[in-house]
Amino acid sequence: MDTALSGWPFDNSYARLPDRFYARLAPTPVTEPKLVKINRPLARQLGLDPDVLASPEGVAMLAGNRVAEGSDPIALAYAGHQFGNFVPQLGDGRAVLLGEVVDTGGVRRDIQLKGSGPTPFSRRGDGRAALGPVLREYIISEAMYALGIPTTRSLAAVMTGDPVIRENVMPGAVLTRVASSHIRVGTFQFFAARGDREALKLLADHVIARHYPEAASYRDLYDRIIARQAGLVAHWLGVGFIHGVMNTDNVSIAGETIDYGPCAFMDAYHPETVFSSIDQTGRYAYGKQPQIAGWNLARLGEAMMPLFNDDPDKALAEANESLSKYGETFHAVYLAVLRQKLGLTTVEDGDAALAQSFLKLLTDNGTDHTLAFRGLGDGTARTLFEEPAAFDAWEAAWRARLANEPVDEATRRAAMAATNPLYIPRNHKVEEALAAAIQDGDFEPFEALLAVLAQPNEERPGLEAYARPPEGPSGNYRTFCGT
Repeated sequence: MDTALSGWPFDNSYARLPDRFYARLAPTPVTEPKLVKINRPLARQLGLDPDVLASPEGVAMLAGNRVAEGSDPIALAYAGHQFGNFVPQLGDGRAVLLGEVVDTGGVRRDIQLKGSGPTPFSRRGDGRAALGPVLREYIISEAMYALGIPTTRSLAAVMTGDPVIRENVMPGAVLTRVASSHIRVGTFQFFAARGDREALKLLADHVIARHYPEAASYRDLYDRIIARQAGLVAHWLGVGFIHGVMNTDNVSIAGETIDYGPCAFMDAYHPETVFSSIDQTGRYAYGKQPQIAGWNLARLGEAMMPLFNDDPDKALAEANESLSKYGETFHAVYLAVLRQKLGLTTVEDGDAALAQSFLKLLTDNGTDHTLAFRGLGDGTARTLFEEPAAFDAWEAAWRARLANEPVDEATRRAAMAATNPLYIPRNHKVEEALAAAIQDGDFEPFEALLAVLAQPNEERPGLEAYARPPEGPSGNYRTFCGT
C-alpha cells in the first residue's frame, strides 16, 4: 500500500459482502500515466486534496499503478439484458471499484477506475478505454450535473501512454468515476438468474441501507426505485438527452445516469432521434426512453419477486401492481418538467395538450429543442421556425394560458431562463474537443467546453458558438460505445 496516499478516507461496505458479489483484483498498471484533468471542486467535496491527486503519486493511483491505503479494489458482478437479450454474466469488464468514501455532505460515494485493465468479467476484452470515450463521459456527466440531473460524476482523466486498438489505434486513458453506487438492475438479475435468494436479500438490504433507508419493505424498495427512475428519464427528456444504450446493466439502482457510452444531446427535436451506431433498430431512441425504462423496471421486478412473497403468484401480482404505477409517475413528473419549461407555475387541465402541441410544432419544423424553449423566455422563439404562422397560432394559446398565472412577466422570464439551458454539450462542439485532444494533444477546447457547460443557464458574451446548433442537418451524426 502507498502511505503517501493514506489520506483517502475509505470505508468499503460493498467489499464486505460475500465474495460472489465481486472479484478482488488490483488495477493493471500502465506505461506512462499523464494527468489530463482533475475535478478540483468534486475532489474537495469528497474530502480529498486535489493537489495530492495531481501529484505524481496521486496520478499513479488514478492510472491504476498504485493502490492507496484503505482501498480494497473489486470488479463487480452483474448480469443484464442487452438490446433485449439476457446475458447471465456481464460484470465490470474494464473497471475496478477502488472503494467508498463518505463525502463532506455525509453521502457515501463509490470511486471507480474505468479503463483499468482486464478483469474476470472482461470476456476476452482488453479492459482498457480510449481517450475519446473517457473525455466524452467527463464532458457529458459534468454537464448533466450542472443541469441538475442525477448522474455519476468524473473526478479525473489520465492518459496511460499505451495504445488502445478499436476500429483504429487510439491513445489509452483511465476515467475516475464517482457514483452513489455502481449497483444496477443487472446486479439483481445476476443473483436471480442463479436462484440465489440469500444473495438477493443481502443485496436488497444493502441497497435499502445505502440508498433507501426509508423503505419499509422490499416491495416498498421496488416502488421507490420505480419512482426514482421515472423522474430521471423525465428529466432526460426535458434537456433532450439520449442515453443510447439503456440496457439493464446500465440502469443504476440509485437513480443516477450511468455509463455514458454512445450518449448525445438532440439538436432538432424529433422523438425518433437516434445517434448510437449500435442501436440500429431505434430501440433506445429519444422518445422511446420512457417505455424502455418501464421495460427495464419490469425486469427488476422479476428479479426481486422472490423477496416480495413466498407464493410466486402473489409475488407476481405485487410486482405488477407496483409496476402499474410507473406510467402515471413518469407522466406526472414529465408534465411538471414541461410546465416549468413553459413558465407555468399553476396547474390546468389543458397543460399537457399545450405542451405536446408545442413539441409537435418543433417536430414539424425541425426546430432546435434547446433554443426553442430558451426562446420562449427571451422572446426569440418565433425566429427559429420555418413556418412562423404556425408558431403564432400556438403562441396565442400559450399567452392566453399565461394570463392565468399569478406571476409577472419579468419573474416568469427569469424563472424560464433558470430552467431552460442555453448551453448543452452540442455534439459538434464535443467532437471538436475530442478531435483536438486525440489528434493534436490540445486540451484547450476540452477545458473551454467544460467551463461553458458548468453554467448552462447563464448567457455570457463571446460564447454564442456554444449555443448554436451545427450548420446543416445533423441526422447523420453517430456516436460509438467505446468498448
